[in-house]
Amino acid sequence: MTDTPTVRPARFDPLDPPVDARPTPPAATTAAPPVPLVAVVARGIALAVVLPVRLLWELVAATGRLLDRHLLGPTGRFLRRWLLRPLAWAARTLLWLPLVWVARTLVWRPLVWLVVGLAWVARTLVWLPLVWVARTLAWVARTLVWLPLVWVARTLVWRPLVWLAVGLAWVARTLVWLPLAWMARTLVWLPLAWMARTLVWPPLVLLGRALRWLAEHLVRRPSAWLLGVLAPAVRWLGRALAALVRGLVAVLVGAARGLGRVVVAVCRGVVGAVGWAWWAAGRVLRLGYRLLLRPIGLGLRWLWRHTVVPLARGVRALWRVTVLPVARGVRAVWRATVRPAARWTRTAVLEPARLASREVLTALGLRR
Repeated sequence: MTDTPTVRPARFDPLDPPVDARPTPPAATTAAPPVPLVAVVARGIALAVVLPVRLLWELVAATGRLLDRHLLGPTGRFLRRWLLRPLAWAARTLLWLPLVWVARTLVWRPLVWLVVGLAWVARTLVWLPLVWVARTLAWVARTLVWLPLVWVARTLVWRPLVWLAVGLAWVARTLVWLPLAWMARTLVWLPLAWMARTLVWPPLVLLGRALRWLAEHLVRRPSAWLLGVLAPAVRWLGRALAALVRGLVAVLVGAARGLGRVVVAVCRGVVGAVGWAWWAAGRVLRLGYRLLLRPIGLGLRWLWRHTVVPLARGVRALWRVTVLPVARGVRAVWRATVRPAARWTRTAVLEPARLASREVLTALGLRR
């Protein structure tokens, strides 16, 4: 025991004003300004209102942490370990696995057997007879309809049409094209070429030479002397040249008119020949239609009416007698067996299992 007093730290009082830890300058060097009255009132309100609320909030938060640590957490772990896990094990062992076994044994396997039986019945009683009927009908259609029609079309239609086309081409070439080409060459092109070469080109050449000689001897050389000395003679010469030009123009116009009349006459002859050839071709085509195409069409129509139409009616009757009763029987068997079994399975098995699983999941909190 000594007389030295023990220094104990002062207890913190929240109502005390905050103490600044920084060293206070001497009063002689710095003078602190006076605290305003508004700041004093605000500090008083903060101490009177905010501090109790903050202390209450800290108390509530500490209480919640204590409850979570010492009450809610152990309760949750206890419920999960000793209640939820046994319930899940019981639901899986006593409910889910029996339901899976029932669904697999009493629902899935009978459905599989039913589907296999229906598939065998459909394959044996429907598919194989339909395949046989389809193969038979295809063989009949190919042997009795398609091959005869192909032979008829190839022998009675295509080859006569080819011969007719060849004959028409020969007729058109022999009676129309070659005469028209000969007439155009003989009556139009050769006369026009002869007229142009004989009646037009030599006069034009002579006229050009004459005009050139006149221009050379009567215009260019004497022009200077005549223009200066004989003005009236120049006027007379101009009038003579004008008259000469007018005469040449009249001659050319007359020649052009005569040539145009010849060309019009030739064109009329060509058009008449083309019209006659067209009329002859129309007569030939009409005769070919009456003697060849119309009898072939009547024969094909008679063959269609007496072969394809009865065969189609027989196929339709066979379809009504064989396929439709089988399909109706399959539909009746389906309605009498599959639909009641499916309805009973849905009503007696699937709906109770769904409701039970929904109630269990709702009780466990796994579904709302």
